[in-house]
Amino acid sequence: MIEVRQSQDRHHETFGWLDTKWSFSFDSYYDPAHTSFGPLLVFNDDLIQPATGFPMHPHQDMEILTFVMEGAIQHEDSAGNRTTIRAGDVQRMTAGTGIRHSERNPSSTEPTHLFQVWILPERTGLPPSYEQQAFPVAERDGRLLPVVSRTPNGHALHIHQDVTMYRAHLDTGRSVSRTFAPGRRGYLFIISGRARANSTVVEAGDVAKISAEAGLEILAEAGTELLFFDLP
Repeated sequence: MIEVRQSQDRHHETFGWLDTKWSFSFDSYYDPAHTSFGPLLVFNDDLIQPATGFPMHPHQDMEILTFVMEGAIQHEDSAGNRTTIRAGDVQRMTAGTGIRHSERNPSSTEPTHLFQVWILPERTGLPPSYEQQAFPVAERDGRLLPVVSRTPNGHALHIHQDVTMYRAHLDTGRSVSRTFAPGRRGYLFIISGRARANSTVVEAGDVAKISAEAGLEILAEAGTELLFFDLP
């Protein structure tokens, strides 16, 4: 079964400094039909205005992933990490027993576009930790490139959950495919372009939840950038 939630059906909030679309219940927004998908709890699509951002705030027992699409974000946390995450980079932060962090757009003129993903860890009480890696376009051209994984997989970031996340760039007419192990499912997000997930059309900003399928073929009908999650 492939269930599509179209881009315009995501919850949309505007706070002046932040324009954001939420795929799952988050903060004051609650929709019983969209609370989680397996261990995936949050998928936020954020546009952060210049010289603004999230002030220092706490997290605990969560795997937090940040994908920067355009611009950059400055990260600082209570473990002493201070870094800039740029377009094409992925950051993994294990909040574990507790951590505080801030995220700020360092540009005075350009907005920052990023995705933030929260995943429940396989166990609570992990020590806080941090990782960051750049994934150039050439590495994901025409293939599903693992960028986050629980098991060693190239230079993918390590996550404390049985989830593998992939990024791909597909030119028009190109395709990638996956076979699902029993009990596994997929979560597909189209960053840009248009594709078919098996026979189902998914466009920019759309999400496809895939369950009870033996496999999945993603065929680009236009140049497409995507994220794909293999989940329990």
